[in-house]
Amino acid sequence: MDLEKMTKDELELLSNKDITNLILEESNKSINTAELFKRIIKLLELPESEFEKKIADYYTSLATDKRFILLADGTWDLRSRHTSDKVVKVQDEDEEEDEEETEGKDEDEENNDDDSLSEDSYDDTDDTDYDDETNEELKDLVIIDEDELELEE
Repeated sequence: MDLEKMTKDELELLSNKDITNLILEESNKSINTAELFKRIIKLLELPESEFEKKIADYYTSLATDKRFILLADGTWDLRSRHTSDKVVKVQDEDEEEDEEETEGKDEDEENNDDDSLSEDSYDDTDDTDYDDETNEELKDLVIIDEDELELEE
C-alpha cells in the first residue's frame, strides 16, 4: 500500500500506529518518534499544534505496540526486521535487582563448599561466655518465629 497515493479519507480510517507501520515498511529504515509523528500530521493534514498536544500519547502507543521496537539510537523500526538476539529487553528496576540478587546467590553457591551453613541453619555452639548480668537481661526474652508474628497482626 503506497501512502502517498492514499486519500486523506482512507488515511483517516487508519490508526496512527497503522500509518506508522506503513511508513516504516516503505522507508526500509528506522525513524525517530518526532519525524514519524510529523509525517503522520502532514499526511492527515492536521495543524502543527497537534504535534505538541499528542506527541507523548503517540510515543506511548508505539511503545505498547508489539509491531514496533525502539532501537538503542532512539529510533523506531519494525520488530519483524530484527532477530531476537539483537532486541534489548527493557526491565523494571525491581526486575534488575531480582536478577542481581539471583546472580549473586549463584556465585555464592559456587564459591561455598557443600558442608557450609545455609541461611536458615542455626549454629548453637558459641564460644562467648555470658556473665550473670547478661543472662539476667535475657531471661524475659521471648523468641517468636515469623508465622506466629503474622498471626498476631
